[in-house]
Amino acid sequence: MTYATVMVSLALDQSNEARLQVAGELAERFEATIVGVAAAQFAPPLYFTDGAAAQSLIDREEASIKKRLADLEVQFRAATSARGGRMEWRSAMDFPARFVLAQARCADIIVSGGQSPAFSDAFALASPKDLVMQAGRPLLVVPDKVNWLDLRSVLVAWKDTPESRRALADALPMLRKARDVTIVEVPERDDDRSVVMAGVTDVAAWLARHGIAATARVSEAGGGETAAAQLEKVAGDVGAGLIVAGAYGHSRFRELILGGVTEYLVTQSIRSVLLSH
Repeated sequence: MTYATVMVSLALDQSNEARLQVAGELAERFEATIVGVAAAQFAPPLYFTDGAAAQSLIDREEASIKKRLADLEVQFRAATSARGGRMEWRSAMDFPARFVLAQARCADIIVSGGQSPAFSDAFALASPKDLVMQAGRPLLVVPDKVNWLDLRSVLVAWKDTPESRRALADALPMLRKARDVTIVEVPERDDDRSVVMAGVTDVAAWLARHGIAATARVSEAGGGETAAAQLEKVAGDVGAGLIVAGAYGHSRFRELILGGVTEYLVTQSIRSVLLSH
């Protein structure tokens, strides 16, 4: 398995430098085609007018969006042309998530930026939370301050769920290029640590059969720390440049309301994160 097509989702109202850099590196490492995608939709104001004034406003706003999409294409081509690989650009006047999800059929992996915990604008931004839930492809979330694809140390945040199993399989091409791989599980309060360790060890053995040496680890009790805080501590200990995790192993509603590992990884992590659902 490899990545033959890397898709990068660009945003009108966020910085795109980090995701372009990482997507370009990813495409270069795997000799993949890189596809840039962007979309936006005119958001009518809360108090709208009608007649000629309304049409004039719509025309101006749509022209502005088309200009900004054209500027994004220029930025995409400038960032990727020096790498010498194959590239494509796709854009539309559409809801960003809907457009990106439709284009995802041609990709092996999607690269996106992270986002703040605040509610995002569906007219201007394809939220990584929506992409990972619906794309059917792994999503690589790149924080704005990340400036390269650091695969020297990769942390696999394991939970014995379908989402984690899928993420691990989706990450195999990157794991093969990593120098160090650590698999960690943060146990629930009532879990038997020996059983948890046996499961993590089983996953390490599975990776070994794919030619990937990995260290199995079970997080120590966190003294009231959340699972996300414990995971971040382990990531710091091993110097992880990338975290691999299953997305929304619990219901998305529960994580949105109560917080959870996926919410943390999308909104707060200082590291790149590969997520699958």
